[in-house]
Amino acid sequence: MIRLATMHDCKLLANMAIKMWNDHTIESLTNEFFETLQDENNVFFIKFENDTAIGFAQCSLRHDYVEGTCTCPVGYLEGIFVEEHFRHNGYAKELLLACQNWAKSKGCTEFASDCEITNTDSLAFHLSLGFEEANRIICFTKKL
Repeated sequence: MIRLATMHDCKLLANMAIKMWNDHTIESLTNEFFETLQDENNVFFIKFENDTAIGFAQCSLRHDYVEGTCTCPVGYLEGIFVEEHFRHNGYAKELLLACQNWAKSKGCTEFASDCEITNTDSLAFHLSLGFEEANRIICFTKKL
C-alpha cells in the first residue's frame, strides 16, 4: 500500500530519511518535513508492507528552471528511499509512479530528478525507469 503522508508522519519519514541523508539529524529532518508538508507544491508518499513503513518518495512542483526541461511547473523527485531488505521488489518504481501521477494531476507534462555524480546506484535506478540524463555539472562554493 502507498499513501500520501500527513503532518503526523514527519517523524516516521525522518526515521527513514536519516538513512539516506545522514548529514542531518532526525530532529532537523522532522522539522524540515513538517514545513515542507505545509506547502501544497510538495508531497511525500509512504510505502507500507503490512503495517510497516518501508519506503518513501518526496516530490515537488518546481517553478524555477529545471535542467533539460522546457515547461513549468515540472514535477521533481526530491528523494526516494526503500529499506535495504525490501529493495529490488519494484517498490521504488511504485513510489515513483505515485509521484509522477501526482505531478500529472497538477498539470505537469515533464518530470525530473537528480543525483550526485558519484551515486552510480541512483543513476542506474533513474535510467532503468525511463529517465534520460540531461546534463552533468560540478558545483563550486567559495567562502567570502
